[in-house]
Amino acid sequence: MALFDRNQKQRSSLCSTATIVVFVALCLVGLWMISSPETIPAAANVNKKSDVVAVKEEDSSLDATNNVKQNSANVVAETTAADEAAAAAAAADEDNNPAKPAGGEKAAATSSKDQTFDDENGRTEGGALVKPESGGGGGDEAATDVKEIGSLEQAAIDMKDATEQSLGDTKDAAVVQDKSGEEITTAASVARESGGGGDGGGAAKNKQSFDDENGKLDGVNLVKDVENKTMSEESGKPLPEETTTVSSKDSIVAAAAMSDEKLSKNGEQAQPVEALPNGQAELLTERAAQNGSFTTQAAESIKEKKKRAEKKNKKKKKKKVKSAAAAAVAVAEEEEEEDGGRLTSLGWKLCNSSAGADYIPCLDNEAAIKKLKTNAHYEHRERHCPVSPPTCLVPSPEGYREPIRWPRSRDKIWYHNVPHSELAAYKGHQNWVKVSGEHLTFPGGGTQFKHGALHYIELIESSFREVAWGRRSRVALDVGCGVASFGGYLFDHDVLTMSLAPKDEHEAQVQFALERGIPAISAVMGTRRLPFPSNVFDVVHCARCRVPWHIEGGMLLLELNRLLRPGGFFVWSATPVYQKLPDDVEIWGEMVKLTKAMCWEMVSKTRDTVDQVGLVTFRKPADNACYKKRRQKDPPLCEPSDDPNAAWNIALRACMHWVPTDPSVRGSRWPEQWPERMEKTPYWLNSSQVGVYGKAAPDDFVADHEHWRKVVRNSYLTGMGIDWKTVRNVMDMRAVYGGFAAALRDMSVWVMNVVTINSPDTLPVIYERGLFGIYHDWCESFSTYPRSYDLLHADHLFSKLKSRCKVLPVIVEVDRILRPNGKLIVRDDKETVDEIKGVVRSLQWEVRMTVSKNREAMLCARKTTWRPTEVEAR
Repeated sequence: MALFDRNQKQRSSLCSTATIVVFVALCLVGLWMISSPETIPAAANVNKKSDVVAVKEEDSSLDATNNVKQNSANVVAETTAADEAAAAAAAADEDNNPAKPAGGEKAAATSSKDQTFDDENGRTEGGALVKPESGGGGGDEAATDVKEIGSLEQAAIDMKDATEQSLGDTKDAAVVQDKSGEEITTAASVARESGGGGDGGGAAKNKQSFDDENGKLDGVNLVKDVENKTMSEESGKPLPEETTTVSSKDSIVAAAAMSDEKLSKNGEQAQPVEALPNGQAELLTERAAQNGSFTTQAAESIKEKKKRAEKKNKKKKKKKVKSAAAAAVAVAEEEEEEDGGRLTSLGWKLCNSSAGADYIPCLDNEAAIKKLKTNAHYEHRERHCPVSPPTCLVPSPEGYREPIRWPRSRDKIWYHNVPHSELAAYKGHQNWVKVSGEHLTFPGGGTQFKHGALHYIELIESSFREVAWGRRSRVALDVGCGVASFGGYLFDHDVLTMSLAPKDEHEAQVQFALERGIPAISAVMGTRRLPFPSNVFDVVHCARCRVPWHIEGGMLLLELNRLLRPGGFFVWSATPVYQKLPDDVEIWGEMVKLTKAMCWEMVSKTRDTVDQVGLVTFRKPADNACYKKRRQKDPPLCEPSDDPNAAWNIALRACMHWVPTDPSVRGSRWPEQWPERMEKTPYWLNSSQVGVYGKAAPDDFVADHEHWRKVVRNSYLTGMGIDWKTVRNVMDMRAVYGGFAAALRDMSVWVMNVVTINSPDTLPVIYERGLFGIYHDWCESFSTYPRSYDLLHADHLFSKLKSRCKVLPVIVEVDRILRPNGKLIVRDDKETVDEIKGVVRSLQWEVRMTVSKNREAMLCARKTTWRPTEVEAR
């Protein structure tokens, strides 16, 4: 018992000693944990530090045509300037605090998997959210494993050395790069909670992935757009503006975030902040574009001009043209030097033009207009572009406000956005437009439909049912459109109308139309062909459009004949149709004679008892039977060598082209009815033809349609941070088959498809699908008013222009036609995108996002309300 008692006492003494030792150790550990900043979980600092995100994305096709796949590595968001300072302080304390959490290093070690971006699918999934190296796992776990502490300390020292070596002299930015050369820049990144806390080291377990259907980023406080304000999805509070750069290479580099210059420094008033890109909308590698079996509008027009010149044999004129071209080159070189100096010095100035805020360079060229020998054929209303495009900025009207949204904009707009009351005084009694306080209101009337366009539109269809608005008749041309109420209300019938009118004494009529959200261009039927292909419009309409159709052999009506689809309708509502005044009777007689000679059939003539007007509908022949039986050969048929599709600066001719009859030729039959025609491959594209992207033309068309459908759905609508409720007027500056416009069909927008004159001439394909567009040369100004469009889209446009003109004036033109707070999306090679980014930043635009990969890049920028104060000298 004694021995037992002694052993028990010894054992009790040992237990007491062990208890005391353990207690003291625990106290020391607790004291150390309280005093050491390194043991605080990373979540406590989440409101101070940017998350470093390593993501992996599945390899997928970047291109609907070429299926390009790329492998890449980590994509890591750069930290803020405060993070860099904190990281440096933490690294300095490592010798004194050997127990450092492992979360950052573990995440870095697991983020070296392949990643690629998919523009069509809009995904960047497969990675884990990780914290900067100073904030990883819990402190308790680090304090209990001495070996792990030693390895982590060494890893932290290695990380510090690598960081210092990578940063060098760069103190303002961090670049975390990958062998694939990917780089993403967004104007705002992941939203942060206003307070600290969170799950600490558990950040590495959260996955970030993009939901194609819902557009959400799992594990991230998603930024949404509410009334042009950037909102946090979790807190519902506006978020501060910031800039985040994401890129990747083999090593992880911690650094500070770069921020754009504050617009307030330049005097701009604070604007509501729109939702900013999430970063998942990615870049499409350019498909190997070529002309394929398509010619270009420039080639067609040049060939036509050459043939005409050869017949006239005007050698002296050619020499003059060459001399003028040489002079133009010399002037352009001088302008290039001036532009270079201006860009370098950022010396932007306001344009000094009598047109003021309505300046259209090619229509307001006063010097060229003064040199015209005659205005008899409206030459002064045609395009006369300056030899060197202007590089000045157009001012905004005083009191300009964000436009009223569609569809309310069809009925009223802000007066100060288009401060013209003359038309209201002149046409108010016809219900064109009226002034009502701070608004201009549009009752929906017109000269021939005082009681509203809807009644008038229904009258046309009831007079001849085959018109079939929105089924057979999908694309219309409204000549002399006024304020475009006819086209505005045809939207209710699913009809797309190209409205045109000159910039004349009804000065603001086209500007009114565009401000209302209705498609329109400034153009005149004068001495040149309109910039559209032949046989494309289903209906052409003229309501008191003041065009003398019957004079000079019917030259202007024959231009409509060129544009009108075989079997299409010309609707004419004018006083000669229903009045018996001498002049009206004479004009009616001439029109009946002319249309009969043109083989147009008068299918209906009706009188409206409501508006007390009349209208007549003619149909263009669908074959050549009538042409062959004509006794009267005036107007004549055009020579076979005359190309009806040549439309860029081509003089009008008083002749008619034969109707295509070959079943494989465009124009030989009517397109599919709407909406089936939009996705239906045009019947005249066959497998023997090579498409723009190298495939057989029908396959090329289908691939392009599917590609843009995916890009728009998965990236543009969900990943660009654009509030599409504010977007109405859209332009595709370099359309191919119209796939971008087709992908936006279900949106409340319309798209002006521009086919550049040096690109494959695919504009007929666009019209065949029930969409519309125009030919244009972007080395010149576009025929529209300033502040016309909400969004401009340019897919590999600028790099293709460089061989012909400078990028700077084109960006100035973009600035002119884009509304304040409007968006520009550019997809091009990286060098060109970088150049554009520099120009738009000098214009005080907000660069919202840039993405680059494999020498290709994408940019999304927002025009601001900034304007310079200095006016250029004349």
